[in-house]
Amino acid sequence: MAAKRIMVVSGSLLALLLFALLGLMFTVNALLMPVDARASDHTVLVEIPSGASTEQIASVLKEAGIIHNSLLFRLYTRWYGLDKRFIAGRYQLNPAMSLEGVAALIVSGEVYRETNWFTIPEGFTVEQIAARLSEQGLVDAALFLELAGRPPTTITANFAFLQEIESDQVKHLLEGYLFPDTYEIPAGATEEEIISLMLKQLDTVLTDQYKQRAQELGMSMHQVLTLASIIEREGRVDQERPLIAGVFHNRLAMNHPLESCATIQYILGEVKPVLLYADLRIPSPFNTYQNPGLPPGPIAAPGAASIHAALYPEVTDYFYFVYREDSSGEHYFSRTLSEHEANSRRARQNRANGGGGS
Repeated sequence: MAAKRIMVVSGSLLALLLFALLGLMFTVNALLMPVDARASDHTVLVEIPSGASTEQIASVLKEAGIIHNSLLFRLYTRWYGLDKRFIAGRYQLNPAMSLEGVAALIVSGEVYRETNWFTIPEGFTVEQIAARLSEQGLVDAALFLELAGRPPTTITANFAFLQEIESDQVKHLLEGYLFPDTYEIPAGATEEEIISLMLKQLDTVLTDQYKQRAQELGMSMHQVLTLASIIEREGRVDQERPLIAGVFHNRLAMNHPLESCATIQYILGEVKPVLLYADLRIPSPFNTYQNPGLPPGPIAAPGAASIHAALYPEVTDYFYFVYREDSSGEHYFSRTLSEHEANSRRARQNRANGGGGS
């Protein structure tokens, strides 16, 4: 009878121990889970001090609402040998991270670095880029223009394509070379670092295939970028850029002036709604009404579509184009001067009609 009683008691104790063990496992598992799985957008910057103990780090994380339990963090990191591997610094954490994820990040040393973003649109000049970055408080405009105008060897030595530039007739040596894109930069990045980043992006765009194609066309990459910049400023819709490029290639082949209004706007330093005949006679190597061939350098920063169009123009017998002056953003293209004059009249009529087309 006593033996039976002992077996019953032992069975009850075993059940209690099993229940307690299951409860402990459930509790530990819950504590290892995120504090709030829905709070992934609630980021917290947590400073892990240099020389801090695991106990101090656990306390900091608990106070920041990143972990459930300080003791469990200490036990977990000790069990897995992480407690001696923490790296001091500021970390971007959130309550949706598991305890395992939090510990792994602090061990990785991937500390938070404050960054800034900026976007440069296609067709911006160096002066417009400097003004945009200055407005965002990212550069000193005067220093940026100085570096872009005559960059030091610490910049030019890293980019072979800059060696092709003839500097005597261009205002800013890096005009057309600061690739238009969206950039993320470390807080406090210098003007030289920003310029180098934009040049590096252009270097990525100018693939070996593009360089080979330029050789096939008998053009230097500087000439390609110069033509691409004119295409960029003349074109308004991407699908027309190869056709515009085709017109310019036709004119270059015949040593005929490009007659690009965009180059006159560049000389003037402003965009005039209507150019005067006097504007077309301004003495300048950038005046493509007076001078055949390409101007000495780019007039703006061309985007990827314009660079591609300069290298792969549409084969066409068009020799002229004029902006339609309507809401389409497109151009009228023509083969002969008489057709071009008729299209120019249509464009003027569109403008008189308020851009409604004809």
